[in-house]
Formats: sequence, C-alpha cells, structure tokens
Amino acid sequence: MRLAGPENSVTAEPRARKYKCGLPQPCPEEHLAFRMVSGAANVIGPKICLEDKMLMSSVKDNVGRGLNIALVNGVSGELIEARAFDMWAGDVNELLKFIRPLHEGTLVFVASYDDPATKMNEETRKLFSDLGSKNVKDLAFRDSWVFVGAKGVQNKSPFEQHVKNSRHTNKYEGWPEALEMEGCIPRRTTAS
Repeated sequence: MRLAGPENSVTAEPRARKYKCGLPQPCPEEHLAFRMVSGAANVIGPKICLEDKMLMSSVKDNVGRGLNIALVNGVSGELIEARAFDMWAGDVNELLKFIRPLHEGTLVFVASYDDPATKMNEETRKLFSDLGSKNVKDLAFRDSWVFVGAKGVQNKSPFEQHVKNSRHTNKYEGWPEALEMEGCIPRRTTAS
C-alpha cells in the first residue's frame, strides 16, 4: 500500500497564498510587514505581528489592559522591548518613562485593550502626537485604538485607526469593535 503524498492528496488543492503576518501580498523590498489587532472588549487580548514574528499576544502572555506597546528598531526591524501599560489603574509615569527616551527612527506599535485612555495626561498625548498620531488627542475611556508611529516623523502616520466607545454603535456591550490593521512600513535607512 502506498500513502498519498502531498502531490496527489485530496487536500492539496491550491489555497490563497499568505505572506508575512498573513498579509494578502508581499511587501516591497526594504519594507517591514505588520498586522495588529486591538483587544476585543476585555476578553480577547491584542496582537502585534511584525515580519512574521508575533511581538505581543495573549499566547506570549505579554499583553494587558490598557496600551500594549512594542518598540522596534526602524532599520533592522528587531524588537527592542514590548510592554503593557494599565491605563485604568496603572501609573502613567511608567508609560512616560518608556516612551520619553526613544531614539530617532524607533518604530512604536500600539494596540489598545479594554481601556487605553483613562490615565492619559497632556504629556502622554503630546508624545504620541509627536510620534505621528492624529487620534490620540480624542482618545477616551474604552475606545479601540491601533497605531504605528516613529520617533522623528515629519508628518502624521498613515497607520492609525480609532473607534469611539459609544453605546449606540458598540459591537460588544460596553465596548466598540476590535480594530485590525496591516501594511508595509518603509525601513529607516540609518538610525540617527
């Protein structure tokens, strides 16, 4: 008896090819592929994938309520550090200590989970705005937010989505829908 190999197996029908992080097409050269999903209500944790590596997820056990932030070297694409900051009961100074000293060219991936904004102050909002965020100024209790920015960007980031918490439009009782964002980020040529 001969076992069916992949070439003549019934299940070997062509499937849509997926690229890094599940993107539908490959990124151009010198670009980093990413996909991120905000948390869903206070139940399903967020995910941040870069170049087919899961940087943050519930499975990795490195996500938490609030803001989930991965810092990435914009030249090499290597993870520098990933941390979750509780924006409901945590200390905003921990977040400030994390994002104040960023080097030029550092990429900042942010995915909200449950509540991204209760502890945010003006300095926090200004720092995220300086990283390229348009929506951080309007971020409020239990909003959903995903954002990719960089230290030293000249313009606002094209990689940002925000859904307001509104009892008229919320998908879950008390929370808006989860946000999913994917794309290709140009590598920095040199970290200055």
